[in-house]
Amino acid sequence: MLADKAIQEELNKFAKYVIQQSRSNLSKSDKNDTKQLYNSLGYNIELTQKGAELGFSMEQYGEFQDKGVRGKSSSVKAPNSPFRFGTGTGKKGGLTEAMQRYVKRRKIQFRDKKTGKFLSYKSTAFLISRSIYQKGIKPSLFFTKPFVAAFKRLPDELLQAYSIGLEKDLIKLTQK
Repeated sequence: MLADKAIQEELNKFAKYVIQQSRSNLSKSDKNDTKQLYNSLGYNIELTQKGAELGFSMEQYGEFQDKGVRGKSSSVKAPNSPFRFGTGTGKKGGLTEAMQRYVKRRKIQFRDKKTGKFLSYKSTAFLISRSIYQKGIKPSLFFTKPFVAAFKRLPDELLQAYSIGLEKDLIKLTQK
């Protein structure tokens, strides 16, 4: 029982550190526009018969921000990403809709080269989303970096308690 509490305490420290650093990374990298992803970061520790399980949660698009997305025509920005634009699994026009909200919120407007007049928010959003769709999204690793750093700092007793099983699970999680 004491071992379970000690393990739970160590996992709690580990998870809090990962969440705090992830939030800090989001803010520093200017990816904290609406605070939706920032506020959605969380964790859950469950005691089981075999020990304890730790699970992290975040908005679905957090994975795309963390691991990046390969573009339709170029994968230079995120060559190792498991995600790719143009697979047909996402919502049609979802990127453009999100970009329209972002452009309005940030008051971003391009100018027409010939006339010098401002383009509409809708046109600006279309141009930006087309570029993102073609070129992809660079991985920010806002979650992966603190997770790997915290994992390296886990006490030896905890690593021995979980032995190879947890270590393999955590490594698989960071590689996916």
